[in-house]
Amino acid sequence: QVQLVDSGGGLVQAGGSLRLSCAASGFTFSSYTMGWFRQAPGKEREFVARISWAGSRTTYADSVKGRFTISRDNAKNTVFLQMNTLNPEDTAVYYCARRKIAFEFGGVATNANDYAYWGQGTQVTVSS
Repeated sequence: QVQLVDSGGGLVQAGGSLRLSCAASGFTFSSYTMGWFRQAPGKEREFVARISWAGSRTTYADSVKGRFTISRDNAKNTVFLQMNTLNPEDTAVYYCARRKIAFEFGGVATNANDYAYWGQGTQVTVSS
């Protein structure tokens, strides 16, 4: 079965950094675009970043461009989210997700409905 285990969240001060990891199993990891989403209390789940199955193309939400970097290591079935210059507005539960369709080159997959499987979530809290 498909399993995504995300980790690396924690409490940091504004301006600090965190690196999230997502370990994938139960499917051919290198065949799928992977994404990161986040959800703050009282808010809807929102797109953060995605990386294509080959790792060559990335897309970021405007709110994190220049601060966050998504990457993947297909040999280790792992996707990462490096978060720098964190702001209190980044406080949320972060979720790793696998896109529904394998080997898709079109579109940027920024909608949660484009993803079929999700990690359990890891809490990121940024203090002032």
